[in-house]
Amino acid sequence: MSPYTPPFTITPKMLDLVSEITEYVTKLELLEPGVISPTLRKVNKIKTITGTLEIEGNTLGIEKVTAILEGKRVLGSTREIAEVQGAIRVYDALGELDYKNMDDLLLAHKYLMQDILTKAGTYRVKDVGVGGSEGVVHIAPPAGQVPTLMQNLFGWLQTTEVHPLIKSSVFHYEFEFIHPFIDGNGRIGRLWQSLILYQWKKIFSSIPVESVVKDSQERYYQALEESGSIGESTPFIEFMLEAIMLTCQKVLDESDDVPLTVPKNVPLKRLDKIVALIEANREITIEQIALACAVSSKTIKRDIAKLKEAGRIRRVGSQKSGHWESVK
Repeated sequence: MSPYTPPFTITPKMLDLVSEITEYVTKLELLEPGVISPTLRKVNKIKTITGTLEIEGNTLGIEKVTAILEGKRVLGSTREIAEVQGAIRVYDALGELDYKNMDDLLLAHKYLMQDILTKAGTYRVKDVGVGGSEGVVHIAPPAGQVPTLMQNLFGWLQTTEVHPLIKSSVFHYEFEFIHPFIDGNGRIGRLWQSLILYQWKKIFSSIPVESVVKDSQERYYQALEESGSIGESTPFIEFMLEAIMLTCQKVLDESDDVPLTVPKNVPLKRLDKIVALIEANREITIEQIALACAVSSKTIKRDIAKLKEAGRIRRVGSQKSGHWESVK
């Protein structure tokens, strides 16, 4: 029997999005760890857990998820609290899981659902339909076919050479189509896409894709339904790539924010070097200065603010088309 290949078409839009995301990821890797601080990592972890649970109807929100993560007691239903605790367990174990290993997927489901389902970590033995705004929108394959379908999907995952950004999205869709568990399929599908991306580029441990999916929840389900109606995952792949791109863009924007209060103890040698770089090249960019000084763009923006405050440099014209001048 020939190996299984999920049906999808690689489009020019996908290729453009893969290229854009790769550029953003490269920038974020250059900034880490100077810009992506432990605090930002924690914030993004909370956003990830809250986002993936809110998609499934969990109402606890960021404040209560944060409290549970910190070991505090919160008011809420037993199930919703158990969902948060399960999500924390499984995201904490992300670095220990192998996305090509089907047993690890079953283990992840057990971490996620062990306080909710009596048989967490096992495939469903009942036939199910997936509900939507207009009732049942997808009849999942019969339960007896699930083990074979999952083996075929993991066989493809282990051998395909398609780009990880596309591969992760294809797997996500195919997983949701098979719907292998009685509950928790959406959360595991999004988790496994994050795991594939994380094992491609570690920076994805700091990129809360699930929170952007939550912000576009209606489009998420529309993309799933559209792919189901045409029999291939192409529309869903394009949607997920857009979501990933927007997430990377948002993390980069947030990490580049400069606080209003500029630190006082800025190394004088670095300030002198920035002035010398500006004198040598009036059109030099923040990113070029950061690379030359081996610090983050955020740090250079703080230094620039300090130099402006001291009257040593000024910006002439707009940020995009202007230039720097040193003040003698």
